[in-house]
Amino acid sequence: MTAQIINGKQIAADMREELKAEVAKLKKQGIVPGLGVILVGDDPASKSYVTAKERTCAEIGVYSDDNRLPADTSQKDLMALVKRMNKAPEINGILVQLPLPKGLNEAEVLLAIDPAKDVDGFHPINVGKMMVGEKAFLPCTPHGIIQLLIRSGVTIEGADVVIVGRSNIVGKPLANMLIQKQPNRNATVTVCHTRTRNLAHHTRQADIVIAAAGRPNTVTADMIKDGAVVIDVGVNRVDDPTKKKGYRLVGDVDFEAVKEKASLITPVPGGVGPMTITMLMYNTIESAKRAAGLAK
Repeated sequence: MTAQIINGKQIAADMREELKAEVAKLKKQGIVPGLGVILVGDDPASKSYVTAKERTCAEIGVYSDDNRLPADTSQKDLMALVKRMNKAPEINGILVQLPLPKGLNEAEVLLAIDPAKDVDGFHPINVGKMMVGEKAFLPCTPHGIIQLLIRSGVTIEGADVVIVGRSNIVGKPLANMLIQKQPNRNATVTVCHTRTRNLAHHTRQADIVIAAAGRPNTVTADMIKDGAVVIDVGVNRVDDPTKKKGYRLVGDVDFEAVKEKASLITPVPGGVGPMTITMLMYNTIESAKRAAGLAK
């Protein structure tokens, strides 16, 4: 058996076309979804990510308020910018790119964002709503993973799912989302981590394995049962002198070996990654619809 590749790049492109059509309809009603972006400092990865978000805004038709601030920006000035965006009617979503430079209080900044504009889904109010099953902005990467599964025809309801990783960005929210008593959820979820005894024992029982540990080769072929679905969230740099940059990107899964046992698998890159920005756009458009009284 050789696994079918889940093409996250194509699924994200399909979703963006759907969102583009939705934005066009909203604009006919005088509604232009707007995303406020704050980048502090010049971290290369953050700059690249923010640039990609701005490019996606332009592609879909979302207004982007781009704010790039120097690394020595004060907490006071950063908070003032967030508060301005909270009040700005043209801004439906606020994104503060993390990590912030040393000396800035990330928790204080995230708490200052209006929960109604928290399109990253990190505000404690939205996290709480998500946990009890109320309507809330869902964190983008976990929501993107669920969309990948649904759009690839994977049955989530009743499935045994093992998540390897317990971060606040992926592992914890994804586990909570998958156990909700809702359509395309209702899974039985096990969360594993660095203190898990005999990780392979758990992963071998799973219909769906989601690797989000941040370490190459965390999941190997002997840890997967035949026909399992494998979602690789990891993005790791490994040295590769054959590449122009001197490195290549790999996930948390031993892709070449695992794809010979799995039924479906995501590659790295081109799997989960493209979905994160797509779901950010989804949340921003949803926020604009809520502000206009159009959300279901």
